[in-house]
Amino acid sequence: MSEVVSLAGLSANRYTLFKIFKYVVYSLLAYNVYAFFLENHAAAGTVFADGISLGKIIEAYNDSIDTLAWVVLLLVFELETWVLSDEKLKGATKWALNAVSAFCYVFIVYSFYGYFSEMVTVTNLLPASAAACDLAANGGWSMVLEQDDYVALTAANCGSLADASLLQLADAQVVGSAEVWREIQWLAWVDVINSGAWLLVVAILTFDVWLQLRHQLSDSIMRYSQVIKGILYFTLLLCAIYWGVNGSFLDFWDAFLWLVAFFFIEMNLFEWQAETSTEASVEGSAE
Repeated sequence: MSEVVSLAGLSANRYTLFKIFKYVVYSLLAYNVYAFFLENHAAAGTVFADGISLGKIIEAYNDSIDTLAWVVLLLVFELETWVLSDEKLKGATKWALNAVSAFCYVFIVYSFYGYFSEMVTVTNLLPASAAACDLAANGGWSMVLEQDDYVALTAANCGSLADASLLQLADAQVVGSAEVWREIQWLAWVDVINSGAWLLVVAILTFDVWLQLRHQLSDSIMRYSQVIKGILYFTLLLCAIYWGVNGSFLDFWDAFLWLVAFFFIEMNLFEWQAETSTEASVEGSAE
């Protein structure tokens, strides 16, 4: 697919605005890598108070690592489905893009494992070993306010947990009310579902691109692919809505931007497939 071919029906000015809007969305997603890093770094200092081992890095910084890998993979899809022509998507260029994609997939799958591990961590709870204010007097304890948001447990704030059913992480000195932990567990499950759905989306999209490069992406295959991805995108939309209501604005905003970004990729693929079908029809008529 070549970028010289504009979306059908768009004037030159509208097409330029469309491209600007698309790449603004991509830029905002790139900035989210930094935003998630700050959020993960703040939480990691509490959950991994004794230091972060190499094996725990992906769990501590899963959001930022996952987002970085996705941004790079998004750019690969943009190159494959829009920027580069079919003639250039061969040989060394294609091998290089495949290598970058494979590298990203390693981190994306590992990030899925990180989300799953985090979900296991926040569901592995025990009754608190003492009352909140007694724990505060001992020092070294933290109180969870919401997902990835911790503060030191002190004499000044321990009273907020006095009447709560107190639970603590099995592997860390972090306590919170049963209600807060329940909300965090739901959010952790949504993280797992969201990550898994995106893995399926890119698997199907990668297969679509593979078929398209071989001129084997027929209209019927395209329809089946769109139906399956439509279900997955709807699931991702539900995750975004859940984050908007019960999670953080950053999670909702990031999920919304990703849906918009992959809408652009789907449009690229649709235009690419339509262009190839038209060319094949013209060649067939000429013969």
